[in-house]
Amino acid sequence: MAFLSDTLARVKPSPTIAVTQKAAELKRAGQDVIGLGAGEPDFDTPENVKEAAIKAIREGKTKYTAVDGIPELKDAIVDKFARENNLAYTPAEISVGTGGKQVLYNALMATLNPGDEVVIPAPYWVSYPDMVLLGGGVPVAAEASAATNFKLQPAELEAKITPKTKWLILNSPSNPSGAAYTREELKALTDVLMKHPHVWVMTDDMYEHLVYDDFTFHSVAEVEPGLKERTLTVNGVSKAYAMTGWRIGYAGGPTQLIKAMAKIQSQSTSNPSSISQWAAVEALNGTQQHIADNNVIFKDRRDLVVSMLNQANGIKCATPEGAFYVYPSCAGLIGRKAPSGTVINDDETFVTELLTSEGVAVVQGSAFGLAPHFRISYATATDALEEACRRIQRFCGNLS
Repeated sequence: MAFLSDTLARVKPSPTIAVTQKAAELKRAGQDVIGLGAGEPDFDTPENVKEAAIKAIREGKTKYTAVDGIPELKDAIVDKFARENNLAYTPAEISVGTGGKQVLYNALMATLNPGDEVVIPAPYWVSYPDMVLLGGGVPVAAEASAATNFKLQPAELEAKITPKTKWLILNSPSNPSGAAYTREELKALTDVLMKHPHVWVMTDDMYEHLVYDDFTFHSVAEVEPGLKERTLTVNGVSKAYAMTGWRIGYAGGPTQLIKAMAKIQSQSTSNPSSISQWAAVEALNGTQQHIADNNVIFKDRRDLVVSMLNQANGIKCATPEGAFYVYPSCAGLIGRKAPSGTVINDDETFVTELLTSEGVAVVQGSAFGLAPHFRISYATATDALEEACRRIQRFCGNLS
């Protein structure tokens, strides 16, 4: 009898974490490596947020809390949804978890039965399909290729919906492509969903505030109020507030679903860190100026990376609307030979050779369900990005 669960055979380790760990190992071994795999802002957590956490510690707010969030944080989230998204929720319709990933996981665990299908636009965040598989569901990839600016089209969504479909997961702005849906593009998708009342929508809005060029963010339930009672609106403080390590994610949704998610959480992690919750209260209620300041830097980095990548032989890189990723195509390099003698047969070979040859760590597009591409995170120092792009140009130029 096997000791480990059969469930483990259905999932694989996160490729983005694997790339980050590999880059760290090479650095420790003395190699000059520039890691562009991690989806983590290089900015520090804002001072007002850090001070709120210190104050909470000094005031002894270090005990267990309600399983899915303190009342003060739920109130702050209710206010945030009303202020920024025109969405009306009550505290009973709010869930707080240990990062956005747990919130998504809880929702899937609480709703999926064996064989239930979940439509996921590809390219997708690497964890979506595996979380569906862990819940006994079936991930159904719906292609959103470069030809459509990496955005799911209504006809493709319609084609993927079956009587077994339980959820659509929609991430805008997207990890890995940075693509963000306009109000009109979302409305075209919600029109399809309104015809299929058995399909729920999980909107991952984690990169909501990281948008550029006067792009205006909209969320699904805001665009189509008729979907609100079957929409889980997921967000968190990790990206916009540079609070990745604090591990606070949250969601608004129908009370029945929120209660079911709390039941899952009560028997797994229980409450998120009390200190992190108080820090998140300040993040949501306090000054938001740092977001605009950081976005100026992010936009400059995006423009630098897109420009330099498009100057590399065989690389094509679209300009994304948001997040801090680009998702260039390396199709023009397939079949070429690296200086090592290795033939670039796919994007995984490309990223392996790039790391070995030039010390630049990126993530292969096949990990995100759409190849041949690769993902670069530009949430790192500008000089490091510039040097990494020079190395990519050199690598591509040396292929024969």
